[in-house]
Amino acid sequence: MTFKRRDDDRVVLKSDDESLPTDKDNLIIKACDLFFSELGSGYGLDIFLKKSIPTAAGLAGGSSDAAATLKALNKMAGDPFDDEGLRKMGVKIGADIPFCLMGGTALSEGIGEILTPLPSPRRGNEERFIVIAKPPAAVSTAFVYKNLKLDDNTEHPDVDGMADALKKGDYNGIIKRLGNVLESVTIPAYPEIGKIKEIAILNGAEGSLMSGSGPTVFALFDNKDKAQGALLKLKESGLCRDLLITDFM
Repeated sequence: MTFKRRDDDRVVLKSDDESLPTDKDNLIIKACDLFFSELGSGYGLDIFLKKSIPTAAGLAGGSSDAAATLKALNKMAGDPFDDEGLRKMGVKIGADIPFCLMGGTALSEGIGEILTPLPSPRRGNEERFIVIAKPPAAVSTAFVYKNLKLDDNTEHPDVDGMADALKKGDYNGIIKRLGNVLESVTIPAYPEIGKIKEIAILNGAEGSLMSGSGPTVFALFDNKDKAQGALLKLKESGLCRDLLITDFM
């Protein structure tokens, strides 16, 4: 993202992704409006966004953009807000924004504003790779939460166990505790997500899970050759629009 002061008081957003809304529905514009309101003054900006994270993917792309905007505006204004102030600001427009501002690995509680830092799943020189696979579908987060049914029979992820495994560096414990209750809504509506997970597991993934409300799937591998092999199989399946390999921070 780039930010450039304008001579007038307009905030103009442009992007290389023509499908992206650039009006007040975009979290970048909402972040600008909120920041200037909290600051008590504002100014015009030309903002250009080179979109790398797919939209409607369950990867917090919009929240990351908003977090970057808040950080940039704060720096341009001489850092009037500390990190906690920015996080309190961010949660007003998106539950994921405080985490995106902090980064790393963390336990998120409340509506996203209570963050407890946790160790990275990566330890030392261990090789751990992640295949990220997004099918063409665009999933509405509102649709997923509207149709989510939680009751006494719902199997919730073991959050405390996951946090403990991260603290201990217990990678097998991390894999064992992967879980996402939103899969119960999104996968029946978009069966290709389940098929992507299955292909990843059959081709060496130690674990695979839908990210957020979907439709993106991530799969964890203990070496790069397995990850590349699975990526090739996923590409051959024709189920994915976007595919990449990355690793833990």
